[in-house]
Amino acid sequence: MKRVGLIGGMSFESSAVYYRLINEMVRDRVGGLASADLLMHSVNFSEIVAYQKAGRWDLAEKHLSDVAGGLQAAGAECVLICTNTMHLVANGVSESVNIPLINIIDVTAKAIAEKGYRRPLLLATRYTMEHGFYTDRMRTHGLDPLIPDEDDRIRAHSIIFDELCAGQIRDTSRDAMNAMIEKAKKAGADSVILGCTEICLLLDPTNLPLPGFDSTELHASAAADFALAA
Repeated sequence: MKRVGLIGGMSFESSAVYYRLINEMVRDRVGGLASADLLMHSVNFSEIVAYQKAGRWDLAEKHLSDVAGGLQAAGAECVLICTNTMHLVANGVSESVNIPLINIIDVTAKAIAEKGYRRPLLLATRYTMEHGFYTDRMRTHGLDPLIPDEDDRIRAHSIIFDELCAGQIRDTSRDAMNAMIEKAKKAGADSVILGCTEICLLLDPTNLPLPGFDSTELHASAAADFALAA
């Protein structure tokens, strides 16, 4: 089994989901008491959020690159950044190590395209929805993603940072996100991306107004695939 390196802590709420899912997937595929060979470096999220708010993505990239290098030195054979937003610096992190970085955007886009969808709604943080790195990379896979209007982007961002990252699950927020999906459906969206690794704590991708794709589960599955590849 190959050793997988996880850059976690952004937030630890979703990092716990990664740990559980990857181990469950390995056990299900191998059987018995099998579990994954994992290394996780869980960063102090408040430091990363400070970089985000200051627009210091260069410092965030340096921080995560150092973490990736440490995981490589400890024997990791691939690395995952366990958050969508920080894939804004994924290229730089990937270039800092000599092991593959499994990109959450590529994994999610491939799953959507394989199902025949083309116009997914992206629900995520404002950084992910507005900076272009996510939608631009999706377009290289032949997709034409949509993002919510400004009011809904502000609401989604608040739900993620003020509630989900703090372990708070509210029915009113679930209703608000379902309303965003309904609005996008009327605008031509044919699917929806749970494009923040915490959104799976609030929404069930199988019970939405549009076919849902949970980036957290898809990313974890790709890690399990890597771990078990011959």
